[in-house]
Amino acid sequence: MSDASLGQTIGPAVALMGAAVIAVPLFRRLGLGSVLGYFAAGVLVGPSGLALFRDTQSILHFSELGVVMFLFVIGLELRPIKLWAMRGEIFGLGLVQVLLAIVALTATGALVFGLPFQIAFVAAAGMVLSSTAVIMSVLQDRGEISGAGGQKAVAILLFEDLTIVPLLTAVAFMSPLAREAAGWTGALTAVGALLLLVGIARWALNPFFALLARARTREVLTAGALLVVLGAALLMDLAGLSMAMGAFIAGVMLSSSSYRHQIESDIEPFRGLLMGLFLLAVGMSLDLSVVAAEWRLLLAMLAAFMLTKAVVVYAVARLFGGDNHQALHRTSLFLPGGEFAFVLYTAAVSSGVIGARENAIFATLVILSMSLIPALAAAMARLQRSKPTMDGVEAAQGLRGRVLLIGFGRFGQIASQLLLVRGVDLSVIDNDPDRIRDAARYGFKVFFGDGARLDTLHHSGAGEADAIMVCIDDAKAAMQIVALAQTAAPQARLLIRSRDRGHAIELIRAGVDYQIRETVESAYLMGAEGLRALGFAEADIAEADEDIRRRDTERLSEQTQGDSFSGRDRLILQPIPEPLFPEGANIRR
Repeated sequence: MSDASLGQTIGPAVALMGAAVIAVPLFRRLGLGSVLGYFAAGVLVGPSGLALFRDTQSILHFSELGVVMFLFVIGLELRPIKLWAMRGEIFGLGLVQVLLAIVALTATGALVFGLPFQIAFVAAAGMVLSSTAVIMSVLQDRGEISGAGGQKAVAILLFEDLTIVPLLTAVAFMSPLAREAAGWTGALTAVGALLLLVGIARWALNPFFALLARARTREVLTAGALLVVLGAALLMDLAGLSMAMGAFIAGVMLSSSSYRHQIESDIEPFRGLLMGLFLLAVGMSLDLSVVAAEWRLLLAMLAAFMLTKAVVVYAVARLFGGDNHQALHRTSLFLPGGEFAFVLYTAAVSSGVIGARENAIFATLVILSMSLIPALAAAMARLQRSKPTMDGVEAAQGLRGRVLLIGFGRFGQIASQLLLVRGVDLSVIDNDPDRIRDAARYGFKVFFGDGARLDTLHHSGAGEADAIMVCIDDAKAAMQIVALAQTAAPQARLLIRSRDRGHAIELIRAGVDYQIRETVESAYLMGAEGLRALGFAEADIAEADEDIRRRDTERLSEQTQGDSFSGRDRLILQPIPEPLFPEGANIRR
């Protein structure tokens, strides 16, 4: 290949990567997400922009490997035991929301906009599939994944991830090409291919990876993982089914394998790169002239589809026991479409179910809905700042427990058990209505109240309590409670959860009766188990534990009197040449 032809090949590729490198971080910084950044970069270099690429279909076809690997990784995450544990919410709440939304949006497309049934179904199915990455990120940032509302959202997302496979299969069967080749032979071939893939995944994959692992070469394992993904996809493609289905089934069957994490880490770089290329190719394939010509229809469909989906998500949330606040919160999360829509629309175009015009309109519809995510997040934030619903929540009033426990999160729940087992009269308050309702489901009586307010402490019986246990994870609020309690409840012993060493020093200086760092005891236990795993005698482990606790206490005392660097000589920074510690120990807290 000559230098000129090589330059003609590399030049557009450099432009494509450059557009993505600039657009993706910019869109993330603006709060619009990386997906929209990839689309913008694709539009910029595609036929509707700088026209650096004209054969976008070839790029799109190659980049579908990113979708294949995406589905494989999702399959790895959907362990059968996890699906079984959440089966009620996944196949109850998730099934109802997805089915009702597809039916409602299909009816909207067919009856309001006059779309043929198959085209309306494809448009509706794409709009129903929300963005797993965006929603999980929001739930994680807000610390809601472990709550009841977060678990319901995760269940819906799991069901939507499962739904993409039958939807792709449905699109394949709706294809005119599929109908021409349909018959018993095609059906039997598809069933046979599925059984063959399940059989290989069930009985051959684990021995295969065990054999590769004996080579002790990571490159071999990576090649093996790629072989499994692409081989499963090719088998399904030869049988006339979706390549993504093959990868998904292989992932699910490997989800319980001891090699799952290694395979996932090997596939991840390829998945991310090819998925980004797929989204770029979708952006390049958008025909902005169609969008410009159909902008009235586009805006009308956006308003109608989002309103219909909002009604369905809200109604299902209320039907399954959510209050108004929870239903609105879930609606704001699931209202926009997601990246799976482009997978579905691309498959529908390739199968001849929808045309280029419909693909441009529907893809733009999803892109516009995703661009509304920042506005929806801002609206939800304002809603959360308003007074939350108090349905099923009783405010603290006239409590008289011997111990007042403030904060009933993970820490408070465990701490309460030792008191309850001895029959201690316990008053518990928390300022999160959702957490209070979750506790009530398990039989705990928790009252609503903000411990950092003086009136709440009075209503909660702080003035008569023998002890006040502050179990919240907000260091600033904990210090406020200490200051108020020392005035309002001087008779009560103050036992406080501290976030870290710095917070512990503040609490000691404030004169609390007892404080404990939230992770210190579990860290001591983990260190002891580490020595135990290395074969140390129990006497040596107990001696090491006692020594480290003494050093920590002395260092904390010196830091309370001095600064954060006081007591550094108490830290063990170098290996100790005696049997007490293994060589290379480096203990620092």
